[in-house]
Amino acid sequence: MAVYFFDSSALVKRYVTETGTAWVISVLDPGAANAIYLARIAGVEVVSAIARRARGGDITLSDGAAAIGQFRHEFATTYCTVEINQALIARAMDVAESRALRGYDVVQLAAAMEVNAYCLALGILPLTLVSSDAALNAAAVSEGLIVEDPNTHP
Repeated sequence: MAVYFFDSSALVKRYVTETGTAWVISVLDPGAANAIYLARIAGVEVVSAIARRARGGDITLSDGAAAIGQFRHEFATTYCTVEINQALIARAMDVAESRALRGYDVVQLAAAMEVNAYCLALGILPLTLVSSDAALNAAAVSEGLIVEDPNTHP
């Protein structure tokens, strides 16, 4: 079993077809028995991304509604979510001082760092952060995380 932490930019590929979708689906396949973690805020970001694409005409409104419905179900039943609490925010604030990231990206990075520390404490292999955001990926590598960009898997 591998442990993955998906940021919103990568997770949306599960619900909207774009570069990297096939690879993301393979990692998320229940048969792969991977543990999938997300920051709780990813729920808002993924719904927003899908809704924006539907309103913008990149996907149909009905496809957007179906994708949002599927995501909401899987968000509630499939993914392990990291709660946004005071300790996580404090860590994110510390990371934000040294990394040039947008607010929610640094929160997601701090959440990934928290899960990674937990994995290492349990003697589990380190997690892989999955993100399509170049700035987040660079910051994650600087923080010692393993990173996978689904855009490199066409």
